[in-house]
Parts: sequence; structure tokens; C-alpha cells
Amino acid sequence: MTEPTSLRRPRPRPEARFQLVCLPHAGGSYSVYTAWAKRLPPEVELIVACYPGRVHRIGDPWPASIPALAADLAADLRTVLDRPWLALGHSMGAFVAYELVLAMGESGHPAERLFVSAREAPDCPPVRHLHLLDDDELCAALIALGGTQPELLEMPQMRELILPVVRGDYRLLAEYTPRPQARLTCPVTAFAGLADDRLSLDGVARWREWTSGPFDSVEFSGDHFYLFEETDRVIGELADRLPART
Repeated sequence: MTEPTSLRRPRPRPEARFQLVCLPHAGGSYSVYTAWAKRLPPEVELIVACYPGRVHRIGDPWPASIPALAADLAADLRTVLDRPWLALGHSMGAFVAYELVLAMGESGHPAERLFVSAREAPDCPPVRHLHLLDDDELCAALIALGGTQPELLEMPQMRELILPVVRGDYRLLAEYTPRPQARLTCPVTAFAGLADDRLSLDGVARWREWTSGPFDSVEFSGDHFYLFEETDRVIGELADRLPART
């Protein structure tokens, strides 16, 4: 069966006990997690989401909201899940992952655990203006955030590819409002970089209020994109939280 275009398995592992679904940050594509496929423990198979507007989905319709994006991903994910699964979302991907876990749980496919990275809890006030910046201001904001090579943003053709995607994702973030009573039941682990000046650890800790399950948090030394600099430790922390064999 042909797999949906919204999901990629860089290194299929049919013998793995778990499937890990990774949700990229604003402006990010599935390629940011490709290297993880070889570095994850053998008992984990990697599945990465590819949002509309990038790579092979450039022409696909833009989602109306983060919950709508998660609902579309959930419909596709149900066709490929065949083992216990976990979700990890970085930055904007944390909200997508949260909504995905909610949607999957409502359809009878609960997650084993949710990992949220570099994002405060859903009820913390979002940044609502970034998608309204002009091109130069948006480029400056991306460079200050890190994760985008300044040289790319100096190339007009690359700007034409990158900025509409980033602007669209930032609009989704600006307009995101969680359902007040929507709560998870699975364990939640929050990851944060201590040098990330765009979030507070108190805001990260508020994720504990969004699940009835256990909550813990892990701090890393890096900035907003720490998980691509400290990948081995991130994967180690993830592996330590895999459910035990029964």
C-alpha cells in the first residue's frame, strides 16, 4: 500500500516495538529528523510528518488551523500505525503533536507518551505578530532564532521558497487556541533549552496541567534548536522513557 504523502519513514523497522512520530518546527521539513532514523535504538521506528507547503507538498492546500493540520495527519497516521506509538513535537510541532495525540486518542489510538520540545504550554500567550512582519524583518527574526542559515536568506530564490512557508506556519501559531477542557491522559515529557530566551521554564512546566498522566521535564544547555545540537542526549532521554516490556 502506498503511504500517505504527509508521512515519511526514512528507515523502516518492521521489527521495532514502537513507532515514534516527529512533528517539525515552524518552517521545518521532515528532513530535519532524517538523521535520527539511524541513531534511534533498534526498538524504535521513526515516522516524520511533512506539512503542506514544502518539499513534495508545495502545492498542497494550507491547513486552516493547527487542529485541522493535526486531524489530517491523524487520518493518515491511522493507516500506517501498527504498534504502540509515541509523539515528539518541536516548537510549533509541540502544539501539532498535542493536537495529534488528542485526535488519535479520540479515535481509539492512544499514544504511549508525548514529548513536547521548546514550547510553553498551550494556554501561554502566543507570539501573534511574526507572520505580519515584512520580508526583511522576518528574515532578521529567523536569523535571531537560529536554525536557518543566513546565507540562504540572502538568496532571492530561497527567500521565495522559505518565507511563505514560515509566514504560513507563524500564522497558524498566532491563531492557535486550544480547547479549554481538552486534556491528555498519557505521560508528557517537556524538553527545553536553558539558553532559549523565547520561553520560560514556568511556561514549560505548565504542560503538567494538560494531562492527567505523569509529567516530567528535562533541561538542555542549548538554545531554541538544542535538539539538533544535543541529539544523542535527546534520544537517550527518549529511550529512557520507552515503556518497559510486559
